[in-house]
Amino acid sequence: MDFSALNDAMAFRSYDRIADICDTLMLKFASEGVAYHEEWPYSVHLLGHFYINDINSARFLWKKIPTAVKESQPEVSAVWKIGQKLWVKDYGGVHEAIREFNWSPQTQDFVAAFSELYKNRMFELLLSAYSTISIQDTALFLGMNEDDATNYAMRQGWAVDPASRMLTVKKQAVATEQKLDPSKLQRLTEYVFHLEH
Repeated sequence: MDFSALNDAMAFRSYDRIADICDTLMLKFASEGVAYHEEWPYSVHLLGHFYINDINSARFLWKKIPTAVKESQPEVSAVWKIGQKLWVKDYGGVHEAIREFNWSPQTQDFVAAFSELYKNRMFELLLSAYSTISIQDTALFLGMNEDDATNYAMRQGWAVDPASRMLTVKKQAVATEQKLDPSKLQRLTEYVFHLEH
């Protein structure tokens, strides 16, 4: 089996391409009648779907994985545990599932990249959903201890109230379009016309 496209994507950390590459290879091998189950990189394939936030495809893939593979490859089950936490929106549980397994050298960088991406997604969620939030909840969402979460939020411009242990979210500046006032446009046109003549 030729996994060169997958190996290249992993080597270049093109993690957003992993799911598509694996799906394409799986279809290709299946159409050629190649028995791939024993050698298939299920952990990487599942992570690829989580990386692009395609949990439904990951669920279908999980159902197709032979029971023997699930039982003999603990890393596949560990990746699936992340997926289960994603599915039920157990934000803190996702971080716990990532931390509690000793990842193989083949997946370690990928898991770390997913963890960072997930933390960023959670931070964007907090930005859009809250004006104030407790330090404890922020730490849970970001998968950090409370001190690290507070420091991280403060680096993003958030304010902290040590007495209440609350963070005030600093919303990102939104670029707004200026509406053109027709009367101003008319005056500007007349002025330019006057200057030219």
